[in-house]
Amino acid sequence: MRVLMINGSPHREGCTYTALSEVASVLQKEGIESEILWIGKGQTHGCIACGSCNTTGECVFTDDMLNEAVAKAKKCDALVLGSPVHYASPAGAFSAFLDRLFRVTSSQMALKPGACVVSCRRGGASATFDQLNKYFTICQMPVVSSTYWNSVHGNTPEEVKQDLEGMQVMRNLGANLTWLLKCIEAGKDVVSKPQKEVAVKTNFIR
Repeated sequence: MRVLMINGSPHREGCTYTALSEVASVLQKEGIESEILWIGKGQTHGCIACGSCNTTGECVFTDDMLNEAVAKAKKCDALVLGSPVHYASPAGAFSAFLDRLFRVTSSQMALKPGACVVSCRRGGASATFDQLNKYFTICQMPVVSSTYWNSVHGNTPEEVKQDLEGMQVMRNLGANLTWLLKCIEAGKDVVSKPQKEVAVKTNFIR
C-alpha cells in the first residue's frame, strides 16, 4: 500500500512538511509506504476548463508539477493534502494546483481514503480544513479524521513540534489512515464496490 502526501507549502521543509512527516512516521512503522511530494514555489497555473484532460488524461500545462502528481495520484491507495493557511484558506498556488489535479484524476480517486493536514500560525485552520475536504467529498473519497481537526500551530517547524496536541493529532491521523487502508485491503475479496448509477446532470436555468 502506498500513500501520496502532497505538500502545498512554498516552503519545502517548513511547518506543513513537519506535520506531514509526523503522519508519515506512523505509516512507516505500520509498513505502509508514503511519499511527500512538494509542488514547489514556481508559477502554478489555474484550470482554464479547456477539456483537454478528458481525452489525454493529463493537464495541458506541462511546466509545473501537476502531471507528475497526476501519475502518482492514480497509482496511490490514499491521498493526504497538506497546506499552510493563507488568509483563512489554503495557499493560493495550492488551490490552483488542486483544482487541476482533481479535474484530471476525479474518476480514478473514488473510494480511496483522503485526509488533509493544515498548518497555521494562529487562526484560519478550520476554514482551510473545510475547503480541502471538499475535494475528497466530491470524488467519493472516504475522509479520514483524527482526534481533533487535522491542524498544527506554529510559525516555524520548531514551534510546530512544541504543539504537542497537534503532533498527537497527526500521529492519530496516521494510525486511523493505516487502519482504514488495512480494512479496505482485507475486504477486497469479500465486499463488492458500490455500483455506480449513470450520471445525471441537472442545470437549474432552463
